[in-house]
Amino acid sequence: MSDHFDVNTLKSSSGTQANAGWERATIEKLLFAQLKEQQAARRWKLLFRLLWLSVFAAIAWALWNADRFTTTISTPHTALIEVKGEIATGADASADNVIASLRSAMEDSGAQAVVLLINSPGGSPVQAGIINDEITRLKALHGKKVYAVVEETCASAAYYIAAAADEIYVDKASLVGSIGVLMDGFGFTGLMDKIGIERRLMTAGENKALLDPFSPQDEADKAYIQGMLGEIHSQFIAVVKQGRGTRLKETPDTFTGLVWSGQQAVAQGLADGLGNLDYVAREVIKADNIIDYTQRDNVGMRLAKQLGVSMGEGFYKAAAGAGLQLR
Repeated sequence: MSDHFDVNTLKSSSGTQANAGWERATIEKLLFAQLKEQQAARRWKLLFRLLWLSVFAAIAWALWNADRFTTTISTPHTALIEVKGEIATGADASADNVIASLRSAMEDSGAQAVVLLINSPGGSPVQAGIINDEITRLKALHGKKVYAVVEETCASAAYYIAAAADEIYVDKASLVGSIGVLMDGFGFTGLMDKIGIERRLMTAGENKALLDPFSPQDEADKAYIQGMLGEIHSQFIAVVKQGRGTRLKETPDTFTGLVWSGQQAVAQGLADGLGNLDYVAREVIKADNIIDYTQRDNVGMRLAKQLGVSMGEGFYKAAAGAGLQLR
């Protein structure tokens, strides 16, 4: 038996062992890295679950406590309610928000009167009518006056609301009036003919396609809608006449949908005088301490909107649809 030591065999064996060790170390590193990634993923998953749970808990808490933060202020003051932007379901100036604010202000023993601070181009006649009716009811119930103070604009549905106030104050450059009704839309029939598009419409009910923008305008449909607009316009006019009474200096243009400056509105009896919020609180109501009762979306509602949580929004608002506008 030879005692010769094969150097090549030793080198080969050492190389094999080294390779096996390197592979083992690499596999261990990969496994540990994968384990760390899985642990990190689980931690992040848990963190995100806790975060969403916290968000939903905050929304639920805010919705539950939305009506629990009305503080009665016993000292004499002027109650302020802002009516700003479009008057529509789901908007800041919706009937729900404005009426909730009105009730809080009227029920507060310290509120000497209510000021509606208006800056709105108009909106839904339905929402405006609901607010107008509730102003009239609450004034009679609580024996408190309501004043409207106009900033830049008080037009159409906004003036529909203002007409229920005991007095209306404007800036000389405010835009006031626009006592009219409109329903707008588009017609695409000519464009469809030019580009060769055929309209295929099937209905059950002969008037179901009323005002379809892809069909030629029908004169009978137009007359029907015009009659409906005229009826709503008459309701608007009646509200203004009732609210303004003998102060209104009616002219042939009063109810044509024209808009006037604040100074012109005073001259025509659509407003009672020039004055801003501070002036009315100090000189008319005699309570220069102004407390804001405007109900706005609470934190939970804002979070629900930002996160797109339709269920959260469903607690408060119905879906807003296209509709008639007082503008």
